[in-house]
Amino acid sequence: MTYDFQFDAVLASWDYLLAGAWLTVRLSFGAMAIGLVIAILCALGKTSGPKPVRWLINAYIEVIRNTPFLVQIFLIFFGLPTVGLRLSPDMAALIAMVVNVGAYATEIIRAGIESIHKGQIEAGLALGLRPLQVFRHVILKPALRTVYPALTSQFILLMLSSSVVSAISADELTSVANNIQSQTFRSFEIYIVVTGIYLVLALMFSALFAGIYRLAFAYTVDRR
Repeated sequence: MTYDFQFDAVLASWDYLLAGAWLTVRLSFGAMAIGLVIAILCALGKTSGPKPVRWLINAYIEVIRNTPFLVQIFLIFFGLPTVGLRLSPDMAALIAMVVNVGAYATEIIRAGIESIHKGQIEAGLALGLRPLQVFRHVILKPALRTVYPALTSQFILLMLSSSVVSAISADELTSVANNIQSQTFRSFEIYIVVTGIYLVLALMFSALFAGIYRLAFAYTVDRR
C-alpha cells in the first residue's frame, strides 16, 4: 500500500503553526522565569525555613509531583471558575506550567544548596558579608552552577510538556496542529512537521542555555 504525501495543507497553514510555536515559546519562557523564582524561594524555605514553612513546601511538592500535569491543568482551568476565578486558556496554561515546574525545580535547587559546604558560608560571614550577600554569592550561584544541567533539562521538558495545554484550547503549537488536522485530515504530514518544530525548539533552547552557562557560570582559572 502506498501513501501519497501532501504537504500543501501544512504549507498553507504555516503562519498558524508559527503563531502556535511562538505561543509555546512565550509560555515556556514565562513559566521558566517565574517558576525559577518560586523554586529558589521554596528551596530556601525548605533548607532554612521554620518547620511550618517546610511542611507547606513539602506538601506542595508532593502534590504536584504525584498528580498528572493534565489533571493540574483541568483543576486550574475548570475548577477555579467554581470559586469565581475565571481564566483564559493561555493564562491557565501559564499558571499550571509555573506551578508544575516550580515544584520540580525546587527539589533540584534544594539539592544544589545542600551541596554547599557550611565552611564556605562561615567564611563568607567571617569576611563581613551580609546574609543576603552570602546567599547570593556563596550559596545560590555555586548551587545553580552545580545543578544547571538538571535544571535546564527540566526546563526543556517543560517546553515539550506544554503540548498538554492544548487540552484546554490554548492556541500553542499542538493545539494549532490539531485544528489543522481536523480541517485537512492530513495527520501524518501535520505531525511530522510539528515533530520537527519541537525538535528545533528543543535544540534552540539547549543552545541558549549553553550560552547562558558560559556567560554566567563558566569561571576562568588563572594557571600562572
